[in-house]
Amino acid sequence: MVVTVAELNKILRTAKNFERALSKVHVTSLGDGKCTAELKIEEEHTNVMGGLHGGLSATLVDSISTYALVSHRHGVCPNVSVHINTEYIKGAKLGDEIQIEANTVKVGRTLSFLEVFIKDKKTGALLVKGSHTKYMMWPKDEK
Repeated sequence: MVVTVAELNKILRTAKNFERALSKVHVTSLGDGKCTAELKIEEEHTNVMGGLHGGLSATLVDSISTYALVSHRHGVCPNVSVHINTEYIKGAKLGDEIQIEANTVKVGRTLSFLEVFIKDKKTGALLVKGSHTKYMMWPKDEK
């Protein structure tokens, strides 16, 4: 199911499942295998040291890359994560604004490969680099 930016933002704001962890994420673009989103770091997004929580960063890599995949012309099918890698390069703190950029690198017959860059919105500094591999569960008569 392909959705618009407005529909995806509504889903995130009203989610009752784990996706509600992303309720303050604002998707700014979606399509052609790419997804861009923004988030202002609030207290609920921080760890005990006041920085962006690594678990939230990993969730952003997982979810935003999945949105990118399903916006790809060959990415609309049930899929599950096989591997997620998250490299924490630089921290973000309370009040910072971050930008999340996800790109579909390849949609294959059984696996898809995605990349994610989380950056400081103001400076463009790279904070987190992620990769995500997904198993594609194509119906037997497709792909």
